[in-house]
Amino acid sequence: MSVNKAPLGRTFGNLFTANLASSLGDGIARTAMPLLAVRVTDDPLLISGIAALALLPWLFFAIPAGILIDRIDRRLALAIANGVRTVLAVALLVLSVGGGLTIWWLYLVVFVYGMFETVYDGAIRAVVPSIVDRGNLPRANARIEAGEQVVQNFVSGPVTSLLFVIAVVIPLGLNALVYAAAVVLALLLPRVASGHQFTAMVDGEPRVAWYRQFVDGFRFIMANRMMRTLWFYSTFIGVLFSMATAGLVLFLLSRLGLPEALFGVFMLSGAIGGILASFAVGWFKSRWGAGLTMAVMDLVSAAGLLFMGLVPTLWAAALGFFVTSATITVWNVLIMSLRQSVVPGRLLGRVHGTWRTLLWGSMPLGALLGGLLGRVDLTLPFIVGGGLATLASILFFRFLMTLPNPEDVDNGDRAGADSAGRVDDGDSQDDVGPAGVPVLD
Repeated sequence: MSVNKAPLGRTFGNLFTANLASSLGDGIARTAMPLLAVRVTDDPLLISGIAALALLPWLFFAIPAGILIDRIDRRLALAIANGVRTVLAVALLVLSVGGGLTIWWLYLVVFVYGMFETVYDGAIRAVVPSIVDRGNLPRANARIEAGEQVVQNFVSGPVTSLLFVIAVVIPLGLNALVYAAAVVLALLLPRVASGHQFTAMVDGEPRVAWYRQFVDGFRFIMANRMMRTLWFYSTFIGVLFSMATAGLVLFLLSRLGLPEALFGVFMLSGAIGGILASFAVGWFKSRWGAGLTMAVMDLVSAAGLLFMGLVPTLWAAALGFFVTSATITVWNVLIMSLRQSVVPGRLLGRVHGTWRTLLWGSMPLGALLGGLLGRVDLTLPFIVGGGLATLASILFFRFLMTLPNPEDVDNGDRAGADSAGRVDDGDSQDDVGPAGVPVLD
């Protein structure tokens, strides 16, 4: 089983650069939100509400976002999402400087931020398969994952934590600037990133009203036994991971005594694991295949959470966070590549939105359960969530082993995309043949 080494091309390079700018803003925001929450309250349940509200929009807005992404220029979708987040960053800056920030204002900002995260996330995932062939999807997604890890953790995480100690206005102002830059970069992407080549394949069909497309993604998933099983399993595991990690900041600062200024530095343990794993995805896949790799990574990531709860020390937390982040990175890259291969290009936004509606829309429940367990003992979320996830990983190990490699899947897009004008920018080659706290895809 060989790994495709064809160049990813200039178009992918442009997308990669635009995503780096947005990822820098995400990294600042994800580090700043829990630190701001700790400044206005010390209640574990209220702090876990930040994680819950960050994911809750996926329950209500992921499918509408997916419909939007499949109907408009995907470059415009990226720009709209980051434009709104620029405004939110400015609003958070004004509230903080004026002394009016409360946990309730923070909740509102986080929720609206999450609304437009559904648009950005769906659009960036839909753009990749429009510019990269299926054989290169794992490598392209791994490259994006590595870039996000470097920017969000090695750059924005530690810098944001340290700047918070100096003046909160600095990281919050920087956040607004980088999101604004991401808007410009998204609009400068070439036409191939728009997704129009997939809609051109069905131009002869009657245009369906947007409100009749809400169930398109659901129908597609439910009609595919592999996708249906993987969807429900991923959702269950996602709830457990959310339960375990929702109160991570309080666990580190209050239980383990980590200084606030070093919170971002601690997060480097996960960043290092994620970056190393993103480069190792191809190695694992070429030797074990995607299915066995995903099964092993799923089991090890769950065990890492359990370990953090059973051994509540800083070194154990760093080791557990390293292992969990690394294995989740491999899982996310392969499951995203598989979905991008199975789902036709014209349905990517709707299927992705439907998938995240259940998966990420259920995670707030896990976060709230984690907050309640944290009121008893801050190690309990890791023990309960990690323990149940480990058991589920063992029970579903055989199923995960049967998952195919992305390049072995034929979703019918190949001939259609080529005839619809798929762009070759001179560097990429089309081969013949069938991705803060880690979150499961």
